[in-house]
Amino acid sequence: MRASSSWYLGVGLVPLMLCCACTPGTGQHSKVAAIPEEKVAAPAPATDELSGSAWQLVRIQSMDDSVYTPDERRHYTLEFGTDGSIAVRADCNRGRGTWNAESANQLLIGPLALTRAMCGPGSLHDRFVADLGFVRSYILQDGMLHLATMADGAILDFEPAALEPQ
Repeated sequence: MRASSSWYLGVGLVPLMLCCACTPGTGQHSKVAAIPEEKVAAPAPATDELSGSAWQLVRIQSMDDSVYTPDERRHYTLEFGTDGSIAVRADCNRGRGTWNAESANQLLIGPLALTRAMCGPGSLHDRFVADLGFVRSYILQDGMLHLATMADGAILDFEPAALEPQ
């Protein structure tokens, strides 16, 4: 009898132990694993088409027909480095990350490390940064860069911008 109550006690601890592996406040399991630095993949070589170019945002067009235009285009920029790095200006915040274009018209941006200042009213910061994380393809047409997010959620239209001094 005593052995079976120990078994029940052990079974009762399993959900408790699983709960301890959850991310605090979310109820979702954390899947964080340490990756040795030498095993972290470097960004794949970028295409020459985007490499070394700079762009400023003209508009974001959502598939629900909403159009967002920045007050200052130069406050929303992308600079594609020749080494697979990307510099981002998102209104009052700046950051860096990676970009990868392994095949024609395919594009992945991120992860990005950004400053987190509170931008003023009317800022497109949150929308712009969120959309960049979902970009999956691009087209260069008539001197403009058009980025498409996954599932055709939005199109981000850019015009050429001057590269900022480093």
